[in-house]
Amino acid sequence: MNMKRMRGRHHRSGGSNGGSIRQQNGQIPLNRNHVFDSNGPDLRIRGTAQQLFEKYLQLGRDASGSGDRVMAEAYFQHAEHYFRILNAMTQAAQQNQQDRQERQPRQRPTAVADTNDGEPGDDAPGEEPAEKGKPDVELAPAEA
Repeated sequence: MNMKRMRGRHHRSGGSNGGSIRQQNGQIPLNRNHVFDSNGPDLRIRGTAQQLFEKYLQLGRDASGSGDRVMAEAYFQHAEHYFRILNAMTQAAQQNQQDRQERQPRQRPTAVADTNDGEPGDDAPGEEPAEKGKPDVELAPAEA
């Protein structure tokens, strides 16, 4: 096999996913601390999705205030892009939290064994003490 054919951008070795930071579906992992390099309409900005969203929103407001509607719209579109990324991160975090809760074993409070030997004070909390010799169910008198 010719080694020159093997070389390329996507033939890295190492790690279970090819040494790349991308997940198997080809997307960047959703992490709140992930730093993005954004090439905006007229400048380059680097930061987290939250920082970029706020920056583009402010730039859009400034451009709108100065009367440049076209540039303002471009900034607002960039802000919307990072807003969608933030929503995807939030949904992924909620899904991960639900998955973790489902994987944890269900823990129920341990039931107290009923060892009531008829002594006062042995009843479970919230129950009224049962009177000896009296049935738990009131029976209606038989008609003659």
